[in-house]
Amino acid sequence: MKAPEAILDSSAISALNQVKKAPEVILYNGAVTTLEQGDPQVSAVAISDGRITAIGGAELLDSADDASKRIDLKGRRVIPGLNDSHIHVIRGGLNYNMELRWDGVRSLAQALQMLREQARRTPAPQWVRVIGGWTEFQFAERRMPTLEEINRAAPDTPVFVLHLYDRAILNAAALRALGYDRSTPSPPAGEIQRDKQGNPTGLLIARPNAAILYASLAKGPKLSFEDQVNSSRHFMRELNRLGLTSAIDAGGGFQNYPDDYRVVEKLAASGDLTLRIAYNLFTQRPKGEFEDFANWVKLASPGQGDDFYRLNGAGEMLVFSAADFEDFLEPRPELPQPMERELSRVIRLLAEHHWPFRLHATYDESISRFLDVFEGVNREVPFNGLRWFFDHAETITQRNLERVKALGGGIAIQDRMAFQGEYFRERYGREAAENSPPFRRMLEMGIPVGAGTDATRVASYNPWVSLYWLVAGRTVGKMLLYPEANRLDRLAALRLYTVGSSWFSGEDEKKGRLVPGQLADLAVLSADYLTVAEEEIRAIESVLTMVGGKIVYGASDFGNLAPPPLPVSPDWSPVAENGGYHNAAASTAASTMIHKDCGCHAALQMVLPKDSRIWGSGCDC
Repeated sequence: MKAPEAILDSSAISALNQVKKAPEVILYNGAVTTLEQGDPQVSAVAISDGRITAIGGAELLDSADDASKRIDLKGRRVIPGLNDSHIHVIRGGLNYNMELRWDGVRSLAQALQMLREQARRTPAPQWVRVIGGWTEFQFAERRMPTLEEINRAAPDTPVFVLHLYDRAILNAAALRALGYDRSTPSPPAGEIQRDKQGNPTGLLIARPNAAILYASLAKGPKLSFEDQVNSSRHFMRELNRLGLTSAIDAGGGFQNYPDDYRVVEKLAASGDLTLRIAYNLFTQRPKGEFEDFANWVKLASPGQGDDFYRLNGAGEMLVFSAADFEDFLEPRPELPQPMERELSRVIRLLAEHHWPFRLHATYDESISRFLDVFEGVNREVPFNGLRWFFDHAETITQRNLERVKALGGGIAIQDRMAFQGEYFRERYGREAAENSPPFRRMLEMGIPVGAGTDATRVASYNPWVSLYWLVAGRTVGKMLLYPEANRLDRLAALRLYTVGSSWFSGEDEKKGRLVPGQLADLAVLSADYLTVAEEEIRAIESVLTMVGGKIVYGASDFGNLAPPPLPVSPDWSPVAENGGYHNAAASTAASTMIHKDCGCHAALQMVLPKDSRIWGSGCDC
């Protein structure tokens, strides 16, 4: 292990030099998980200049002076601030105030009531958007809403309900707003479902990818720049409420650089970011990817920025021909033959300029071809420690894990299987699902692994759902996916969300642990993550979140320390009425159906009108 002075940067050394001075803040009387092997738990932490200056016990109070702020933790669990290694936080912030979130809602009846009320509040020409973060298996009814139910809930206001990567449900008003009618052709990569007369029913189906869903969504009204600023601040505070202090933004479709980065850059310049963001540049032009990156390597360099806002590298989309987006209701897509040539040009360019990169990769078959490209480039332009990684890697095999390790790569995993595990197991079988992804094996091999959500259009942004998935091995519908051999203990899962994720932005020497010299990013929890029942992990929140030693969120015993509330704009925003993630413990309890033979929670079989897709059982017998 390196000596402390060998791994700390100049800012950290400066912070350590402050240790003999009175700290600015002391948190004491807590159960502080440091994730440091020598001091795994302490009861007090001292902070100055945005860094941890000391850890220990009540004796730290002796170093305080009259100007020091003392915070009694009242025995609560404290963890390093959580870090989502794959989230679309910039795009999510631009849209958060427009979106009605069904994340964590316990019943379809409640979800439809929320939709009905929001439709009444939403003025023309705005839409009601329910964009990801939910699955029918979370509902007591264990089914999707029907087109008829959506139209009854909102007969006049356009409604767009996105379900994972596979479909969107539009009411009649949304079809009119989009101009979709009998004469509208289905695009090459999607289907506009029609009735016997050829009229669109309101169901858009992704075949083979989600392009039709995202392109349709992009046609809706946008918020003004000022409202986008407010929206981004609310989204960051919502993430702070759940204990997040850092995020690595994976770019995203219809998130164009630099235009769609103006809001986050304004917040960074004004000091209003409450979340540290490392961002990746995501190409937007099919067949123009190389030109995009060739331009960006001239304009920017990875690492530029500061500890709050910095460029991380390229991806997760590098070339469109390499997109193997998962939709487990559809067969695995076959990537086109030009992929290798197109991807090789981009990887060579990035390697020549030593740009870190990430690549969306769901299936092992795709990963094999990607690694062929990487290894070929590496032979001619050695990576030499270049930080690169795959995102997702649900079906990666042992052989390809060995190839990733040999090339010095990492793997960022997300809890998409918590939302789609039922579909995956129905298509590929129970045995295949037990190691998708094989995160225990990744760790055993010493491959860098970080955890995240891929929010907001598929999984929820709630990190505690992801931690529950890693620990319990279950979907949000409580179906058991993983045997004990592919589950993590609570500390190991927490490491993936802290120390693990920091590797993916090259910041593992400055954050992820609560030790002297590291950034003072932490969360004080509503319940003890290390001791509560597994099912209660999903309901955990932060009651005090600090970023750089500054309080960015407070509630419960620490509500008096919270920053002032933010107004919500526009005033019809769903955030004003419903907020964000719905705490399952606080939601209306609803009954579930019980399978007569085994006692499992059984899903209702359902076929949406005119649709061939059958929603499978969640039975775990």
